[in-house]
Amino acid sequence: MIDALVLAGSPNNGDLQSVSREKYEALIKIGPYSMVSHVVNALKNSGQIRSILVVGPPEVKKVLSPEIHWTASGQTLTENLRRGCARMERPFLLATSDIPLLTPGAVTGFLSLCGDGSHDFYFPLVPREAVVEKYPGARRTYVRFKEGVFTGGNLFWVNPRVVDRCLTLGQELVNLRKKPLALARRVGIPLFCKLLLRILSIKEAEVRASRLLGIKGRAVICPYPEVGMDVDKPADLQVVRRVLGYEESKTAPQELCRVP
Repeated sequence: MIDALVLAGSPNNGDLQSVSREKYEALIKIGPYSMVSHVVNALKNSGQIRSILVVGPPEVKKVLSPEIHWTASGQTLTENLRRGCARMERPFLLATSDIPLLTPGAVTGFLSLCGDGSHDFYFPLVPREAVVEKYPGARRTYVRFKEGVFTGGNLFWVNPRVVDRCLTLGQELVNLRKKPLALARRVGIPLFCKLLLRILSIKEAEVRASRLLGIKGRAVICPYPEVGMDVDKPADLQVVRRVLGYEESKTAPQELCRVP
């Protein structure tokens, strides 16, 4: 058994505000339930979760059942993660509130991929073929590694003791995102070039990231596309509602697919 932390503090001030008037993304309805409720229910029903803590605004607290713990969110994702981690004493499962297709089976499956939990951080890479086979109309952003083409997932196994150092470097990399040369120097020019040439292996990326962060990190190939189906655009919401039986498709699949 493991505790779970759900991040649910993102304001609805991006593309999704064109299809929902909810103030926060976590509260956008899919059928009769909010997105965060779909995620929390999947965690609860997996049989693997000891307790669940949701970081979000007071409006999110109102849709949570009494047994779900809550703490107020701040202004940024980094702040919300820090607030949640401050309540975690042991390794925990981290989820975002925008993966409403998450299932109990996907939760259990991902945790089994983490093995004995001997690393500090486990990150899921979902093969493109797994996404296309189950959700042919889904539009994802993919990265090509030597082993294949993958999209990242939004479910993570985390050791709370390493969060601060990871967030510090993460912010540094974000700040360098518009300075390619400086970014390449920071992550390592050979690795950066291999990524651009699409010949970088998952193991090489894993080793370099672990050294940069000063942790033991591991990427796991995850065959559960639900963990990578985050909703951040109207087209994503349309696909999710259709999959869950709440909305008919209005967009042809070929208009939604993105191939690198």
